[in-house]
Amino acid sequence: MQLTQTHIDYWQKNLKLTAILLVIWFIATFGVAWFAIPLAEIKMFGWPLSFYMAAQGSLVIYVVIIGYYALKMRAYDQEHGVQEGEIE
Repeated sequence: MQLTQTHIDYWQKNLKLTAILLVIWFIATFGVAWFAIPLAEIKMFGWPLSFYMAAQGSLVIYVVIIGYYALKMRAYDQEHGVQEGEIE
């Protein structure tokens, strides 16, 4: 099967989006751990910011990443004509 330019564009957009979101995921996961000691000096609701980010903030970021990916991929699917059929 020969890939058309539309297929190539679709996968390039998909890979770029995935790479950007993985960088955000990496920063949210390992950036907080790397800077845990300086972040611990900042208090948020009586807790060190590093604890808050590890316990709550990173989970919120993960959910936002998943939601954003789903919305963007739906838009890419419709743009390139590869969307799934309607569910009845």
